[in-house]
Amino acid sequence: MKVMRQQVYLWVTVANVILTFVFSKWWPTVELVNIALLYLLPVLMGAVYGGRGPSLYAATLGLVSFNYFFVPPFFSFAVSDLRNLSTFVVFYVVAVLTASLASRLKAQLKESERKEGYTASLYAISREMSAFTDIQSLLHNVSDQVSISVGAPAVIYLPDDLDVLAVSASTKQPDDWGSGDAELTIADWVYRNGNRAGKGTSTLNASKGLYLPLRTEDRVHGVLGVKLDDVVLSSDSVSFLEALGGLAAIAMARVKLSEEAKLAQLTAESEQLRTAILDSVSHELRTPLASMIGSAGALMDNDALFTSQDRMELLGTIRDGALRMNRLVSNLLGMVQLESGMLRLRKQWCDAEDMISVVLSQVRDFQHNRKLKVIIAETIPPIPGDEVLLEQVLTNVVSNAIKYSPDGSEIVIEVLTVGAEVSIAVADQGMGIEPAAIERVFDKFYRADKTSHLPGTGLGLAICKGIVELHGGHISAAPNGGRGTVITIRLPLQNQENSLEHMLERSMDAHERTR
Repeated sequence: MKVMRQQVYLWVTVANVILTFVFSKWWPTVELVNIALLYLLPVLMGAVYGGRGPSLYAATLGLVSFNYFFVPPFFSFAVSDLRNLSTFVVFYVVAVLTASLASRLKAQLKESERKEGYTASLYAISREMSAFTDIQSLLHNVSDQVSISVGAPAVIYLPDDLDVLAVSASTKQPDDWGSGDAELTIADWVYRNGNRAGKGTSTLNASKGLYLPLRTEDRVHGVLGVKLDDVVLSSDSVSFLEALGGLAAIAMARVKLSEEAKLAQLTAESEQLRTAILDSVSHELRTPLASMIGSAGALMDNDALFTSQDRMELLGTIRDGALRMNRLVSNLLGMVQLESGMLRLRKQWCDAEDMISVVLSQVRDFQHNRKLKVIIAETIPPIPGDEVLLEQVLTNVVSNAIKYSPDGSEIVIEVLTVGAEVSIAVADQGMGIEPAAIERVFDKFYRADKTSHLPGTGLGLAICKGIVELHGGHISAAPNGGRGTVITIRLPLQNQENSLEHMLERSMDAHERTR
């Protein structure tokens, strides 16, 4: 900075010499007033680039040059005409005023630039804060920003579960400032009273640090401490820290509200799941249990009264009830595994035709008079996935199609390759889905009004969606023309080279295990 001011003095001197040389060549044709005015140019240059000192130096040098070279008697500092003395006074006053105004404008420009910098910093920091989802990362970012902005270590205090302040984040410093009893006492006072304290304030001014409350409109969330030592903060810097603290408090409140909202959502979903389970136990399980108990009791008590056909019907009732209970329990366990993240894929190469055969055998006992038609393209490559889970998905979808279709209707299962995916579509001729409910049918516990009279928990398609997406696939629902619904499952494929290599590796592994 010192070198810069010396350069300004040099520039002012050179400008004064150039003006004097130019005026000495043509001054008889130029009015003295104009010469005096032009000597104000170095004054302005000194005020703009160097401040008040260089500008006053330029005014004095210009006045001396003007008097010595252009005011009679020439080449002398004597003043023969007293009227020129008043000209000198006016010139110097104008020069001083000009220098003061220029210096003031420069100071205001610097102040505006500093405030603009603070505003830009706050805007950038606020955008960064909006990206944080946990308080600890947010606090470390705030402490680092404060340290960079004011050039001093910073620490942030937050209350624990017992409402006792403790250091939650701080910038690296050799003396571990901020965790001492004195700093904690001042921070606690700021937290309880909601007012700033420490160096530069009227409260505990002897402290080395400045302590600001991190507050929103309704509460104080914590305290920001800045170790100043010999650093003197301007009022704008303090205002910047207060604004930064306010942003941090708002961001903390947002994160806390987000966490509370997630907790409330999880609580609501857990309550909904508990209610659904209780409802399933009281209705979905009670109905098949009652029929199973009744059929088994009838067989045990009156076996001699029944014909072989009657016994087969009663045994069929017991089997249907057991299958219904098994599907319900499987769905409940599947949803619990999906929600908890415990579901893991055991990937292998699955044959679509084999899986559909298993599904058909599982639903054969309760399909009654509904006709199941299977259309499979000639070349369907193996599907990478968990065969058991994919069979569960297909069983749920086909079971739904059977449940919501009238007796005697046809259900079409079509398998084909679409680009790099295998598409499995199950089309029924049932009651269909309302357009407004197309996307909601895959939500947990959702059941359309028209299907409320049928048994079910609203978990089957939700589980299907979770399993399919776990495989990297997609499941969707659409109207089946003018009647019924089409559920389409799309599962990604790998190229045949990879599949053959993988199957070869599996066979080699199996061979090694059997050795």
